[in-house]
Amino acid sequence: MGSEAAMAPEWASEACIMGIDEAGRGPVLGPMVYGCLYCPRSYQKTLSTLSFADSKTLKEEKREELFEILKANDSIGWAVDVIDPKELSSKMLKKNKINLNEISHDSAMGLVDRVLKMGVLLTEVYIDTVGDPGKYEAKLSKNFPSIKFVVAKKADSLYPVVSGASIVAKVTRDRAIRDWVLDESADNIHRKFGSGYPGDPATKSWLEDHKHSIFGFPTLVRFSWGTCSSYFKGGTEVLWLAGAADYH
Repeated sequence: MGSEAAMAPEWASEACIMGIDEAGRGPVLGPMVYGCLYCPRSYQKTLSTLSFADSKTLKEEKREELFEILKANDSIGWAVDVIDPKELSSKMLKKNKINLNEISHDSAMGLVDRVLKMGVLLTEVYIDTVGDPGKYEAKLSKNFPSIKFVVAKKADSLYPVVSGASIVAKVTRDRAIRDWVLDESADNIHRKFGSGYPGDPATKSWLEDHKHSIFGFPTLVRFSWGTCSSYFKGGTEVLWLAGAADYH
């Protein structure tokens, strides 16, 4: 069964291909999700008949339907890496900053490493580019010299195995947003946050309604996004004393 299993499938010793794609790179709300789909090379032609497409071109109901189809398919495996908004912001704002491209690269390489460690014989990996395709391909090849990497813009619309990964990533993110448990308990907190993209009027309204002059935003928000800074003009300034932990 197609799944995020810890054990390798029966066909793991065959030469296999993998596709990798992300969902939620641009939004100011919610996690960024990297998803992968892998299968035997011998299944590649059949995979192209399963009506996968770039998930952004499909309606949510169709994405959900296709995800259930691939989950039930014994010739397909999949995995995801869900990167929490708090983790994204912390990495991007730490002293030695990790930018979004680096976070993306690390997530994709983590998925390759995870599937290899399961015992799957990956020989080809197709991936939607982040940054310069040539430099990204060289970085991947250096880390995994036994694998042939194909890095391309719009890979999700070019290669069915990446289209499948796009479905995995998008449905996982959609479900994460839908089922998100808000840690905060303010009286006015609500879930009408729209698409989560900075330009969405519903998202902008939600950010305005849920800012706090001292505590900032709820944990759903990627507070490192430049979008957020405009909401705190006139906010409370907090002074952190160096070595404050030494005082009693």
